[in-house]
Amino acid sequence: MDDFKGKTVVITGGTSGIGLAAARRFAAEQARVYITGRRADALDNALAQIDGTVTGVRADSSNLADLDRLYETVRREEDHVDVLFANAGGGGFAALDQVTEEHFDETFDINVKGTLFTVQKALPLLRDGASVILTASTAATVGTEAFSVYGASKAAIRSFARTWANELRSRRIRVNAISPGPIDTPGIEGLAANDDEARALKAALAAGVPLGRMGLPDEVADLVLFLGSDRSSFITGSELFVDGGQNQV
Repeated sequence: MDDFKGKTVVITGGTSGIGLAAARRFAAEQARVYITGRRADALDNALAQIDGTVTGVRADSSNLADLDRLYETVRREEDHVDVLFANAGGGGFAALDQVTEEHFDETFDINVKGTLFTVQKALPLLRDGASVILTASTAATVGTEAFSVYGASKAAIRSFARTWANELRSRRIRVNAISPGPIDTPGIEGLAANDDEARALKAALAAGVPLGRMGLPDEVADLVLFLGSDRSSFITGSELFVDGGQNQV
């Protein structure tokens, strides 16, 4: 496949899970890939797992100075972006009566503020006809107990995809959101206090999926590559689910 040969791909939150899986796939297809991560050790570990042309930039997507440094690196080396996968995000459980200002700010800073400015600051580098992919979540459309702040932040991502697809149509830039369901990533384990809780959480999540299992990061990466390619040239403003049917049936 030559869909991405010679193209420039930027992936935020590319050190593990879905972001890392997508980075490995784009690099294997001969794209020039840039990934970000907040920790130097995680970034180095991710780079060691990617075969191809890849650059790591230590950056927190909620920090605008870090985003400026990311795009300055891209500008200096490539001068354009063909695919932007705004994937960095995270969150944790907190019941309504336990939500703190810190919990709210942290979740919205990385998921909403970070996504907004990741895309805004990329605009001068995005080629006309580029593809922008945003990571939303099935949590935005179901009322998962004690997950209200995270779900609300991901609902904002879905809204961004609709609005930005309209705003950027004159440049033929397509903007779409992907909504993964339960995916077996380190982020899922991070929601649990210990290994036993993590196993119980994964079992509960799998039980709610019609296919009877959690998804894999590579299965989400399949969709990311499709949306990044010309094969999805008539798809924009959409939300595409990778959830094993969880929110569909």
